[in-house]
This record gives sequence, C-alpha cells and structure tokens, in this order.
Amino acid sequence: MEMDAKQTIHILLKTTVDKEYKEIDRPGPFVLEDLVKEVQGELPYRVLIASVNGMNRELTEVIGKDSRIQLFDMRTHSADLVYQRSLSLLYLKAVKDVLGVDAEIDNSLNKGLYTDIKVKGRIHADQVKAVEERMREMVRQDLPIVKENVTVEEGIRIWSEMGYGEKVALLKEFDEPAFDTRFYRLEDYRNYFFGLMVPSTGYLERFELRKYKTGVLLRFPYYVKPDEIPPYVDDHKLYGAFGEEIRWMKLLKTRYLPDLNRVIDEGGTRDLILLSEALHEKKISDIADEINRGKKRIILIAGPSSSGKTTFARRLCIQLRVNGLEPLYMGTDDYFVERKNTPLDENGEPDYENLNALDIDLFNHDMNGLLAGETVDLPEFDFMEGKKTFGKRLTAIHENQPIVIEGIHALNRKLTEQIAEEETFRIYISPLTQLNIDRHNRVPSTDARMLRRMVRDYKYRGHSPAETISNWPKVRAGENKNVFPCNGEADVLFNTALEYEIPLLKKHLVPILQEIDGDEPEHSEAIRILKFLEFFRTIEDESLVPNNSIIREFIGGSVLTEEKE
Repeated sequence: MEMDAKQTIHILLKTTVDKEYKEIDRPGPFVLEDLVKEVQGELPYRVLIASVNGMNRELTEVIGKDSRIQLFDMRTHSADLVYQRSLSLLYLKAVKDVLGVDAEIDNSLNKGLYTDIKVKGRIHADQVKAVEERMREMVRQDLPIVKENVTVEEGIRIWSEMGYGEKVALLKEFDEPAFDTRFYRLEDYRNYFFGLMVPSTGYLERFELRKYKTGVLLRFPYYVKPDEIPPYVDDHKLYGAFGEEIRWMKLLKTRYLPDLNRVIDEGGTRDLILLSEALHEKKISDIADEINRGKKRIILIAGPSSSGKTTFARRLCIQLRVNGLEPLYMGTDDYFVERKNTPLDENGEPDYENLNALDIDLFNHDMNGLLAGETVDLPEFDFMEGKKTFGKRLTAIHENQPIVIEGIHALNRKLTEQIAEEETFRIYISPLTQLNIDRHNRVPSTDARMLRRMVRDYKYRGHSPAETISNWPKVRAGENKNVFPCNGEADVLFNTALEYEIPLLKKHLVPILQEIDGDEPEHSEAIRILKFLEFFRTIEDESLVPNNSIIREFIGGSVLTEEKE
C-alpha cells in the first residue's frame, strides 16, 4: 500500500489490558496492523479489531491523522463476532474447495455454530475431516482476506447468478450510498458479510469441526478463554429447540430477514404478531400439560438475562390453573444469606450471583416442609438491611399446588440436592433467535437479549444504553458461570424469541443509541448495533402486541410484571 509523505501522528492508545489511554507519537500514515504488531507481545490475547475515534475499524485501516485508538481481543463482543464472521468465511471457502457445494450458517450451538452442508444425502465424517484439513492449510498459508467494494447493481448480479435469492432481495431494499456493499474475497471465493473481518486467515488458528446430527458444528474459543476450544457437551435439547423454531418460522414464512421485511411491507404485521404469540401460548400450554401428567410439584425455571423469565413463569402459572392446579409462585432471592456472609469474588467484592450466596439448607428445608403439608415460615429478604425477616409469610400448600420457582440457579442440582428428584421439573428458557439475515449471516441470540435489556434498562431502571453496553460483559460472564452450564439439566427448553421483536424494539433503540457520544467508549458498539438495525423494518404500532406477551416485559404495558411505567 503506497503511503503519503511521513508525518508525526499523535495517538492516544488503550490496549485490551490498559485502564487508561497512553500517549505515543508515531510516524505515519501507518496501517493499524503494524501498530498492533508492535504491542501484541505485551498482550494476553491476539488483537482482532480496533476502535478509532469511537468507530470500530479493521486492522487493515490506514491511520493518517491524530487518533484515539483502542485495541480489542476476543473478550470484547464486537471482536468475538469478528472472529466468528471471519471463521465462517474460511469455512465456506473450504467447503466449496473440498466438496464443491455451499453451506448454510444456521444458529449458535455448543459454543460454536451449527451449519448445514448442502451435499446429497448426509454429510460423512471423512468429508468433515477433509474440510477441516483444508481450513488448517489456509490458516498456515496466512492468506489475505480482501475487502472489495462493489455497486448494488453488481452485488445483485453476483447473487442472482449464484441463486442466492434472499441476498438479492436484501440488496434490492437499499440504494447507494446508504447501503455498504462490501464483499470479502478469500482467493477465488467471494461473499458478503455484514460486519468487519480480520486481515488474514493466520488470525484463525483455533477452531474445530465436528459432525453433529445431519450437519456440522463449527466450534471456536468462547470469549472468556480466547486461547482454547471449550469442552464438548452434547446440547441435544438446545438443538431440538432450534429445530422447533425452524418449524415455527415455516408457519410464519420468515426464514430470512428479507422475508420478515416483506411481511411487514405487505401489511402482515398483525397476523405475524398474533401467530407468533399463539405459538408461544401453545408451547406453554403443552409444558403445563406435561407437568400435570407427571404430577410434578417443584417447577424450576432458569435462563440468561432478558429471557423473559418473570412473564414466562406467570403465564405458566395461568396454564397450570387451566389444568385445575393452584400454583404457588416464588423466586429464590428471599433465600439470600445474610449480607455479611455473602461470598466474595476474585476482586474481593460481594458475589451475589454465587450459588453460595443462597441459604441452600433453608431453601431445601422449606420446600420439603411445604411438600409434606407443613406450615412453613417463608422468609422475606430485606435488601435495605441485608438480612432475612420472618413471620410475614406463614404458608401451607395442598397436593394440588405445585411450587413454581424462578432464579438463576434454579437448574443447579445443588440447589435442590435434598429434594426428591421425582418431585422436580426443570425448564430452561432463552430467546434462541433462528431468524438470519441470509444463509451466511446470522442474528446472534446474545444481541437479541442485549437489545431487550437495553430498552428495559432505559425505560424502567434508570440505566443509559451506554451503561447497559458497558455492563454486558459482566452479565455474560455471570451467565457463563451460573446459567449456561446447567441448561442440559432441563426437562424442557422454551424459546422466548418472537419473530417480530427486533422491528418492534427498533423504534425504542435508535434514538437512545444515537445519544451515545463519540467520546464514550461504548460508541463503537452503539454504531455496530445501529448499522445492524438498519436492515430491519420498524413496527410502530405496539397496540397489536398482547399485554401478556413476553416482549411486554421489556417495552412496558404488561399485565404480568411489576415494572413501573
């Protein structure tokens, strides 16, 4: 790359381990990757992208003026997505080279991506091995990943010739220059990806392929440990939940984002919402029927942040009542240990998400007492005083009253280790987003949950979107430690995703994300989300959404939650 005459560029630089920016002067113009190479040896993990003056940039970016630069490794959500996106390009290229066919990136699964290779019949293990070997060969060669800008017209021509109808439909929705037509090329393979990439295949050293069911798992490091592939655990229940979501999407006729936009454009929003909600209600009813048939009396509900646990639990209680039962609903927060006894985290701060922050013995004692027909003095936790109070909730239940319990540790068997297993029924809930932009670009479930939380935090908890973005890594770390490891314990999984929710949330999100100033460290992530939302139509009319919908827990107007509007 030819550079202009050398000049001195003043840089405020923050690496992935620095708390503050440090000032350096460097001859320029220069390529970001060259700067990264100078400091990489001091850093724990490989840098994948950088924020330059509040905007995420690829490491191939040329810096020609004084700048504020922050370096990101895979522990940052944006960089994590860059790794997944770049690895997907490598994988698709290898599949084409080895098998001469296309593959589809379906959904997240088992700390990786579940994919479908379009061979005749079923994919075989030796074919998967050959694809992985080709990927590793390209990593060793450190091939450049080249960004190419093409016109919308050229992009439409390319996809039309390749038979990618959903990509054509999406490109036709945008006009230049509003729509960035960035193709990425790896040798002779070109594809369009909605986001940034690493400079070359040498950045993609850590991955594995594994044949699974009728497809292939593309696995890679989890963001908390960027230098290792996580242990394999068969997420067969999660796989089943995604399969159910695909069946639902066929009913809704919304396999890809252009399908969803078309439904909205053609006036189908009302039917889309009603059908989506009806599918939820039917699934909740089926779960209540299963609980009733099994005569289960301890119903345990857990899921990651912004899954809609409160709304789901209360809707389940209603369906249990339809079955002639009289459920008792409660959370686990009243069983916190005295605040002075709360375990500490690695920083010496109270760790309220630790299982040992709960009085497990008292919880088991009380639940067993209720099951035995005894009158139990259930505690109430005084969050101001930091201790439990008694005498206000003397409670007894009869055989027709299951206890519905919601909490982050509800699926952890240590919580219920003294309760007879035949009494329990475990439910894991999460918005498992199956709607994808196209066959190679997915909508991450993590993003869907963050969007929900951002709206609720702003409307009801006094938190700005910048605060939500800033706190999200800590939220995810807690989920990874306390929630996700237990999802395999569930008797049933419930997918709380709604096909229409992102278009509905969009009108709440755009104005508050635009308020994040360019000097704030969360600005680059806000811009990423805003660009992502550009692809979606907006649903303005919220009156179509039932007042018991899970999405009402986040936008307001729910008859089931206690959020103050």
